[in-house]
Amino acid sequence: MPGVALIHTVAGLDKVFGQLCAEVMPDVPTRHTVDESLLQDTIAVGHLTDDVRARFRAHAEAARADGADLIVLTCSSVGPAADDLGDQLGVPVLRIDEAMAERAAGLGRRVGVAATLPTTLEPTATLVRRAAERLGREVVVTPALADGAFAALKAGRAEEHDRTVMDVLRSLAAQSDVIVLAQASMARALAGAETVEADGRPVPVLTSPRLGVERLRAVVAGTL
Repeated sequence: MPGVALIHTVAGLDKVFGQLCAEVMPDVPTRHTVDESLLQDTIAVGHLTDDVRARFRAHAEAARADGADLIVLTCSSVGPAADDLGDQLGVPVLRIDEAMAERAAGLGRRVGVAATLPTTLEPTATLVRRAAERLGREVVVTPALADGAFAALKAGRAEEHDRTVMDVLRSLAAQSDVIVLAQASMARALAGAETVEADGRPVPVLTSPRLGVERLRAVVAGTL
């Protein structure tokens, strides 16, 4: 059975994805690496740097050397570091939000992208546009930043994070057919809900963890 290595940049996501992988693909061996400095340094500079790319590659190479047959990056801000790396390593290197982007592009023309970090907005918006191009669809992407929410979550003010994110989602829903959450950590704000209301209209809100892991299961099974 192929082994999957997941590389995270936020503490705690290894547990979140560990539980999800156990539920969705219990027979697939998984290993997790957490390196918060990849995201921290990207935030500090304001964009993905060559140094962060190189450090992610080192993690991917280590996972490959350890026997991983599939490598997954779960961070949108660092996401572009995974692009084209699979060809160099000889195993697939995927971004966890690829499946979410494809689902969004297939659901509607107006796609809202919500984030709590400015560094995730453009990578996620670009991913949605690329997915739409592959599907032969036209999309209009509207980005929205939940300013201060990430800092609140890191400081332990989870309820403040959730309120800020939900305020942005409700505003974004009025001009969107579907919304994607650019960061896996934002999903907690929905408290299990899958839509937000806009003028009495339910707008789907997509998150990357489950869709991404379901994509991994399909890749491992050879159906993608």
